[in-house]
Amino acid sequence: MDDFKQFMSQYGGMIVGILIAVLLLLTRFYELIIAIILIAVCGYAGFYFQHNKDSVKEKLKNFIDKL
Repeated sequence: MDDFKQFMSQYGGMIVGILIAVLLLLTRFYELIIAIILIAVCGYAGFYFQHNKDSVKEKLKNFIDKL
């Protein structure tokens, strides 16, 4: 019994993570999660570009000049 407790304390998080990953894959819920993450990242990028126009233009110009 002590061996099982030690095993679960060491690998319990990994087992739970694998079970959640399998559940997400079986229900295709991961597509919704990816869409939500993509929306959040694009929203943040738009906010950043809007509030830092000058620095973004300068960095983009420097990057294009290097190419």
